[in-house]
Amino acid sequence: MISLPLVYTILALVAYTSSFWYLFIRLMSKRTPNLWCYGLLVGLGLLLHGVVLYQDMMTPMGINYDVFNLISFTSGLMLTLSLILSLIRPVLPLNLIGTPVAAFGLILGFVYSKPNQFIEMHSLGLDLHIILSLSAYAVLLMATIHAVLLWFQDRELKKKQKKRIWVNLLPPFQVMESLLFDLIITGFALLTAALLFGFFTIDNFFAQHLAHKTAFSIISWFLYGALLIGHYKFGWRGRKAIRFTITGFILLAIGFIGSKFVLEMILGR
Repeated sequence: MISLPLVYTILALVAYTSSFWYLFIRLMSKRTPNLWCYGLLVGLGLLLHGVVLYQDMMTPMGINYDVFNLISFTSGLMLTLSLILSLIRPVLPLNLIGTPVAAFGLILGFVYSKPNQFIEMHSLGLDLHIILSLSAYAVLLMATIHAVLLWFQDRELKKKQKKRIWVNLLPPFQVMESLLFDLIITGFALLTAALLFGFFTIDNFFAQHLAHKTAFSIISWFLYGALLIGHYKFGWRGRKAIRFTITGFILLAIGFIGSKFVLEMILGR
């Protein structure tokens, strides 16, 4: 018998796929996408994504913080924020990568999540730390996707290709770059707040099972901070900004997803 979560997952993937192809076809044909139509498709996918996550994460024993649930949650939150941002900034093409990322996160969460990853001790500070951390990851994931698109655009401009797909699909390079730093500033602020709450509210913030996460998060924080200082003081931009952005998120992902994956999937903790 087919379970309801499986049905919801399939329907969410159908909605995500439909929204992706609708957006892709409209942009490739240089026709303005109907934001309401696109938003309805993505919104349906996100709603179903949320239902699947709710059933996986909210249990009688507490919130299930399994690593794959968190990947699914972060990818869904990223797409939600990206959709909201699309209402006020010309960044709808960002979702050409954001939507598949959210779909992939949903699949990982549904297929691989385990039902017994709970946090024993809860506090307001811990809850705020988790919320701020996931929000920071979502925004910085958006920034990373944005940096990848910016790299595609920069590559086409510098190689002077006749067929410029990303140059034609995306807003002007300067607009894209400005938005990249807006996202980095927002993500950096959220990451700063998350680290501060972690330092002051979690007694075992540097305990063995959190040491790698903390270390990589701090290194990533310094990297993003250096990028922002370099940009506003020394004019860093272009490929240097792209490299810093992508490297910073890779470190963040290694610290959070990597360490949690090792603890749960390999060490079984």
